[in-house]
Amino acid sequence: MAEVKTYIAVDLGAESGRVMLGSVSADKLTLEEVHRFSNGPVEENGTLRWDFEGLLSEIKTGIGKAAKQAGGDIAGIGVDSWGVDFGLLDADGRLIEKPYHYRDSRTNEMMDKAFELMSKREIYENTGIQFMQLNSLYQVLAMRLANHEALAKTKQLIFIGDLFSYFLCGEAFGEYSLASTSQMMDMKTGQWSKPIFDKLSLPIEIMPDIVETGTVVGQLTEPIAQELGCNRIPVIATASHDTASAVAAVPAEENKKWAYLSSGTWSLMGVEVPHAIVNDKTFQYEFTNEGGVDNTIRLLKNIMGLWLVQECRRQWQRDGTELSYPEMTDMAQKAEPFARHLEVDYSGFLAPGDMPERINSYLAETGQEPIDDKGQMIRVILESLALKYRVVMERLEDITGQNIDCLHIVGGGIQNELLCQFTANAIGKKVVAGPIEATASGNLLIQAKAAGQIKNLAELRKIIRNSFELKEYQPKEASLWDEQYKKVNK
Repeated sequence: MAEVKTYIAVDLGAESGRVMLGSVSADKLTLEEVHRFSNGPVEENGTLRWDFEGLLSEIKTGIGKAAKQAGGDIAGIGVDSWGVDFGLLDADGRLIEKPYHYRDSRTNEMMDKAFELMSKREIYENTGIQFMQLNSLYQVLAMRLANHEALAKTKQLIFIGDLFSYFLCGEAFGEYSLASTSQMMDMKTGQWSKPIFDKLSLPIEIMPDIVETGTVVGQLTEPIAQELGCNRIPVIATASHDTASAVAAVPAEENKKWAYLSSGTWSLMGVEVPHAIVNDKTFQYEFTNEGGVDNTIRLLKNIMGLWLVQECRRQWQRDGTELSYPEMTDMAQKAEPFARHLEVDYSGFLAPGDMPERINSYLAETGQEPIDDKGQMIRVILESLALKYRVVMERLEDITGQNIDCLHIVGGGIQNELLCQFTANAIGKKVVAGPIEATASGNLLIQAKAAGQIKNLAELRKIIRNSFELKEYQPKEASLWDEQYKKVNK
């Protein structure tokens, strides 16, 4: 009988976190959520931060529950998180302050400051990363230009997912996929870009050593193991960037021409390539090259995603109207098609706040009528997202010179079946949705690969196909969507 091993995945999202228990055999993964907790920005002296201590406490609670449930026989723990954010440690290894949230306003105008020191093209040539003001590069530059006291005290910078691993095992490291989101790494070499640090006068000495995805970095410290009532479980540098873990779990078959869309708060859409593609087209289209599993590169575009829907829901809750996501989607389905159009990546949508008001302000600025109906607003968001996906799909095909046959959508966003169907309609291609738990699944199976249970990425993806039910969407109403696409992309 094939050996079965059990692993713990700590999966941290910008809206919630969870601790998952996974069992891996030769051909199947089973997973179970043992602990879930909410997450979000906290305000502190006019800044947006992450409640690191609160999150760490929830993570330890979840690990303790999982260890108890598994009976103590656990082969590994891996932590994944969103990208770009980081914590700063002092010479004694203590966290100096709560980590900043990537939506904090201190990076406003910071890209322009960076371009005064190093040209935009030169930064791109050295990193291959999409320009977004939330990138780690502009966060660190903002601290340096403000003579931030915490930066002066910093001995070590650690990215957010790996920071939690550090407080579990005591080992500081920078996992390749998570570090690659920073716009401080040369994606051609997989190491920190010295020209970036030199030109922007940033302290390269505080950056962590980069480790390969799937490295066993340590084990739970004795005090942590005692606190949680478990063994000193190995801590594995899984694909610490949640999207890298999710892309590893895309159930694609080898030798097929496919793209992926990791759908959640953010939409990340791209293809898997063997080497970074840094050229005129990727610069013009502002595509990013991020690290993947087995030395692959995720050539992708970051898109605002379901953040717009989430923020609308939160505002309506503040206004006294409670709506579930299924209720909102049902309302959207009944609303008028193509009533308005949004550029979903408009910078005014980035920060938390009254999203319905911001959307109506955008509509007014672009000569469109405001929206009063909630279902209509959600439909406009979903249609606009789907049309944005077509723009990105066409650019991916232009960059790679290949026609893509199928789009795999993974992550929590696949629960919005209306968006999945809109996406198939907009791109004119088959959409395969699933699994929902792609990030946790990828996290767990990368750990299994590190433990020697899985040989390679192809074998990992075969296990995903064996383990989850997938749903296909075929394009409908092609002429209507083509007409709308041409209308909004004149």
